[in-house]
Amino acid sequence: MIDDAIRVLAGDCTVITDGTDREEYRGRVTTVVKPDNTVLVHDVDGYQPVAWLTRADTVSSDPADGFSLVAKKGEQCLRIAAHDEDAFAHYPASAAGTPVGECPDCGGALVRSADVHCVDCGNRYAIPADATILDTRCSCGLPRMRVERGLAFDVCIDRDCESLDDAVREAFDREWTCPTCGGDLLILRRGGLIAGCEHYPDCETGFVIPSGVVDGECGCGLPTFETASGRRCLDATCERLLESDPTAQSQTGP
Repeated sequence: MIDDAIRVLAGDCTVITDGTDREEYRGRVTTVVKPDNTVLVHDVDGYQPVAWLTRADTVSSDPADGFSLVAKKGEQCLRIAAHDEDAFAHYPASAAGTPVGECPDCGGALVRSADVHCVDCGNRYAIPADATILDTRCSCGLPRMRVERGLAFDVCIDRDCESLDDAVREAFDREWTCPTCGGDLLILRRGGLIAGCEHYPDCETGFVIPSGVVDGECGCGLPTFETASGRRCLDATCERLLESDPTAQSQTGP
């Protein structure tokens, strides 16, 4: 279930900000408290809040006391006291995102933001940032995604249903040779997907697999990848590719 909520306090209020300077306002305003403790006080003029405190350390409110709200962050303090209350409520909230389908568990909308999640039941599916959500559906009812890791792989967004790691491992495990010791490079997950030497920890050679498709071999013996930013070696620090392909890009990351 969705645990996050937005708190809304509306009415005729006195608003006091204390910090470097002290300021006091009064008016019929609406105060929004977001799940990250950001507090925004809005009146009818313009789009900018009358007062705000970003990601407060603490936010306390007492609807029985009129209502009142106190938000603090370091030496900064935002106080709101109501003289006439219009509303004091909690509303369920989630991150907004691009619609990508329907949740097979509850029928709610699936949206993509940092991940893919259901706006109703809160189911979440972590996906790579470079993944493309497809129109096709997995047999489980979830959308499929396309991710380039040496090849273009189409898998379910639920890694427990279909594993991108397993697909990349099946395609490339032991396909490449460690340039340091001659051992096989294994497909491993260490934060991200890497091609790491089978002789670890005696040999610590490892390369992050970039977002792209294998399109040849570098002068160093490792594969080359066609990526969105240009052609590159599996080894992001390798200069051998530049010797044979002046248009290739030297990169320091995947």
